[in-house]
Amino acid sequence: MKNNNDLKKEIEKLKEQIQKTKKERKKLDEANVKLQDEVDSLWAMMDEMTKSDIENWSSILDQLEKDTAIKALMVSPYKADA
Repeated sequence: MKNNNDLKKEIEKLKEQIQKTKKERKKLDEANVKLQDEVDSLWAMMDEMTKSDIENWSSILDQLEKDTAIKALMVSPYKADA
C-alpha cells in the first residue's frame, strides 16, 4: 500500500498533467478557430467562383444562340445561280 508521500507525489503528477492538457486544449481550440475561419473563407471563394462560372457560361450560351440564329437566317433554301 502506498504511503501518504507517494499519494501526494501522484496527485502532483496528475495536477501537472491536467495543466499540460489544459494548455494543449487551449492551443488546439485556437488552431481550430483559425482553421474554421479559413474554411469559411474558402467556401465564400467557391461560392463566388461558382456564381462567376454560371454568369460566364450563360454569356457563352447566349452568344451561341445568337450566332446560331444568325446563321439560320443567312441560309437560303434557294441556290443562287452562278
